[in-house]
Amino acid sequence: MEERTLLTLVFSSLVILAETIAQKHAIEIYSLHVDCKVTSRFAHTIITSKIANRASESREATFEVELPKTAFITNFSMSIDGKVYPGIIKEKASAQKEYDTAISRGQSAGLVKITGRKLEQFHVSVSIAATSKVTFELMYEELLKRQLGKFELLIKVRPKQLVKHFQIDVHIFEPQGIRFLETDSTFMTNELTEALTKVQNETKAHILFKPTVDQQKINPEVDETLLNGDFVVRYDVKRVATAGDIQIVNGYFVHYFAPQEMPAFPKNVIFVIDRSGSMAGRKIEQTRAALLKILQDLHPEDHFSFITFNSKVAEWKSSLLQATAENVASATGFMQTLSASGGTDINRALLTAVSLLDKTEKLPERSVSMIILLTDGQPTSGESNVEVIQENIQNAVNGKYALFCLGFGFDVSYKFLEKMALSNGGIARRIYENSDAALQLQGFYQEVATPTLMKIEMQYPENAVEGLTKNNFKLFFEGSELIVSGKISNELDLLPVEIKAQSHASDLTLKEEANVKEKEQVFQNRSYIFGNFIERLWAYLTIQQLLEKSISAQEEDQKALEAQALELSLQYSFVTPLTSMVVTKPTGQQQMELVNKPTEADNEKPSSFPVGDAYRLRSRSPPGRWRLESKSGSNKKLSSVVARLRDTMRAQPLANEYPQLLLQLPKQNEIICLNTDGKAQPSVHLLSDPEQGLTVMGKLGDRRNHFVQFEIIYVNPPVQIHVSTDEILLSHNNESTRLPWTESATSSIHGLRVSVEKERSITASLSDTVTVKISFVKFPDDFLGLYFLNTDHFSDKVSGVLGQFYSKAQFENNSKINQRADERLLSVSGSEHRVTRQYKKDYRLESTSDPVPCWSIHVTP
Repeated sequence: MEERTLLTLVFSSLVILAETIAQKHAIEIYSLHVDCKVTSRFAHTIITSKIANRASESREATFEVELPKTAFITNFSMSIDGKVYPGIIKEKASAQKEYDTAISRGQSAGLVKITGRKLEQFHVSVSIAATSKVTFELMYEELLKRQLGKFELLIKVRPKQLVKHFQIDVHIFEPQGIRFLETDSTFMTNELTEALTKVQNETKAHILFKPTVDQQKINPEVDETLLNGDFVVRYDVKRVATAGDIQIVNGYFVHYFAPQEMPAFPKNVIFVIDRSGSMAGRKIEQTRAALLKILQDLHPEDHFSFITFNSKVAEWKSSLLQATAENVASATGFMQTLSASGGTDINRALLTAVSLLDKTEKLPERSVSMIILLTDGQPTSGESNVEVIQENIQNAVNGKYALFCLGFGFDVSYKFLEKMALSNGGIARRIYENSDAALQLQGFYQEVATPTLMKIEMQYPENAVEGLTKNNFKLFFEGSELIVSGKISNELDLLPVEIKAQSHASDLTLKEEANVKEKEQVFQNRSYIFGNFIERLWAYLTIQQLLEKSISAQEEDQKALEAQALELSLQYSFVTPLTSMVVTKPTGQQQMELVNKPTEADNEKPSSFPVGDAYRLRSRSPPGRWRLESKSGSNKKLSSVVARLRDTMRAQPLANEYPQLLLQLPKQNEIICLNTDGKAQPSVHLLSDPEQGLTVMGKLGDRRNHFVQFEIIYVNPPVQIHVSTDEILLSHNNESTRLPWTESATSSIHGLRVSVEKERSITASLSDTVTVKISFVKFPDDFLGLYFLNTDHFSDKVSGVLGQFYSKAQFENNSKINQRADERLLSVSGSEHRVTRQYKKDYRLESTSDPVPCWSIHVTP
C-alpha cells in the first residue's frame, strides 16, 4: 500500500513537472533576427520575432524589445494567420482621441517607456490561438552620434528563452573608409565567440552573430539562455585634413566635419555644485570623487573655480584661478570638506557664477568660458519660479558663456534644466543614481574638456540649397562631429562649401567643392544600403533640431516649430514626441495599443511633476484603476508648489538642539544623530581603525551635554592632535605646536595636512585616509562637533562608540516590526536599536538655519 502511494506521488509529481515544462515552453520564440544597415552613420534596424503557440489553447504572445532613446520608430506590424495588422502613425492628439474612445470601453494601451540611460522599451502583447503563429516586426532609425572619437551602435539582447534561429546581422558602409572596428558584449563567452564573425575592407564591414541553441545555453544541462545584455559595435571613420566630407544621394546632401589634431582652447570653467539636503550621502560622495578626478584632468593653462549652494551660495574663491599644481591641491582640499544640507537656490548660484566670470581679469584672450551646473532637485530657496530663473540666467549669460546642466537622479525637473542649457549654448544630461555615477560625471566632462574650435559657420550657396539644418555652432569639441544636411534645389555640377571658425591660434577659413555626379555615383547599386538614406537622415536631423529649438522658444514660435516637426514626422513616418502609432489587434481582444515616444523630461519620478509638461497616468485593465491627467498651464504652478513643499518638509523643520555626534552611514543616504547618556567622562573611545592607523577619543563637558575636547592620534606619521574649545596642539617627536582658534593656519607633517579655519573648524587630511573634521560651535555654549569625510576608506576593523557604525550598522527591513514611518530598527554590532526620525541643528554648517534630518539613537560608551 505504501509503495503504491509512493509510486502515485512520484507519478503525480512527474505529471506536474511535465505540465510545468510544457507551460514554460508553450509560447516559443523560434526565430529572432536583428538586421541593421548603417550607411554613413545612419542606422536602419529591423527586428523580426516569430512566435508559435505550442499549447492546445489560446495563449498570449509578447513582443518586448529595447531600442536606443535616440531612435525613431518608423514601422511596426503583426502578422497572425496570414493577416497583417500594421501600425499607423498619426498626429498625437488624433491618436490620443482614438485611444481615449477605446479606453472608455475598457481596452488598454501599450506604451514605449524609458528603461535606462540609453534605452527605451517597446512592449506589445496579443492572444494567439492554439497551434497558431505570429510574426512581429519593428523598424527604427537613428543617426549615430560621435562621442570621444567613436560611433556606437547598441543592440539590446534579451529573448528570455533559447531561440532556434537567432541572429544579429550588421552591415556598415562608410565611404570615407573605416578607421577601426570593434564589437563588445556583456554576455559573451568563449563558446559564443565562435558564433561571431567579422569581415571588413576599406569601406565596408559585416558583423554576424549567429549562435546555435547549444551555444546559447548557460550549461548543457540547463535550458536557460546566456543572451541577456548589450551587443555593441563601435567604429570610427578615416578623415583627411580638409573641410570635411560631403555625400549626396537623390538631390539630398550631408556634410560631416570633424577636424583632428587641433590645439585646444584654454578653458575657464566654473563648477556650480548643489549641496542641498537631498545630495547628502552617496550623491555628494560620488560628486566629490568625480570632481577630484576632474581636477587632475585640468590643463595648466585652464582657469577654474567652484560655487557650492544650498539655501545659501558660497564661492570657493573670489575669482577664477589658474590650474597650477598648488591651486589644484588647494581645490582638492576644499572638495574633501564638501557636505550637504539645506534647500536649493539655483537662481542665485548661477547668477553668482556668471558674475564671477564677468569680473575675473587676465583670462586668456582666446579661451572658452563655461559653467557646469550639477543639481539633484528643483529650486526651493530664493527664486523658485523656473521661468523667471531661465530668463534671469539667459539675460545674465547673454551669449558670452556656455551653460551645461547635469541633473542628478529623478527628482530634478529635466525640462527646466534642458531649456536653461539649450538657451545658453550648452546641453543637459541626466546622471543616473548608480554605482558608476562618478564615472558618468567624469565621462560628461571628458566630452567637453577639449574645445578646439568656436564660432563655426558652415556656408553653402543660398540660391542652390534649401531646407538647411543647423549650420552655425558655438563650439566644437575634440572627438565629436558636426553634421549639416540639406536639399540641393538647382541642377548643380559642383556644391561649394566654406567653413569659417576660430581656433586657438587663428581664424580659419576652409573651402571645399563636391562634384555632385561623382558623389552620387558612390551609392549607386549598393545592395547593402537602404536607398533614400540621406533624405531620411535629413528629415531625422531636421525634426530633432526643430524639437530642440522649440524647447527654448517663445510660445508662438514654439507652435510654429512643432508644426514643422509634426509635418515631417508624418511625411517620413517617424514616431516622435509629436506623433503616435496606433496598433489595432484582432477582433475580440483589447483592440488598441498606442505607441508614444517618451522624452527624457518624461523620465521623472511621479512626485516630481515635470514642470510645464502635460502628462497622463492611464488606467490599464482591469478597469477601475484611477487615471490622472494634467495640462501644462496649471502644472507649472503645481510643480513649483510641490517641489517647495517637498524641500521645505525635508530641509526646513524646526530644530532647537545640536546632536553630540553626526555621521553619514557608508553607502546609505542616511544620517545618524548620536547621543551618549550625558554623564561627564574623562575619555570616550569614539573610533579606532588599525588599518587606517587612526584613533579618535573625546571628552564631554562637565556642565553641558556636548563634546569639548578631542584627541586625534595617527600612527604614520606619529602625530597627536589635541583639539579643545580653547586651542589646538599638534604633537610630533616630543615637540608641540600651538594653533589658536583666533586665526587661520595650515601645518603639514610628513603628508598629514592640518588646516584651521578661523573660529570655525579644523581639518586633518592624509592621502588615502579618512579625513577628520571638527567644527567649533560658539552658541549657545562653546562645544566641538566631530565628523568624517571619505568614509569609504574605513576598513571593516573599525571600532568604537562611533566607529562601529561605519562597519556594523544596517537598517532592518521595515516589515519586520509594526512601526510608524518615523521609526526604524537599526542593527549595530549585533544589537538592535529602535531609532526615531528627528531634525537637529547641523554643526557641520556655518549656518544653523538649515536643520538636518537624521535617525536619532542613544548609546552608552
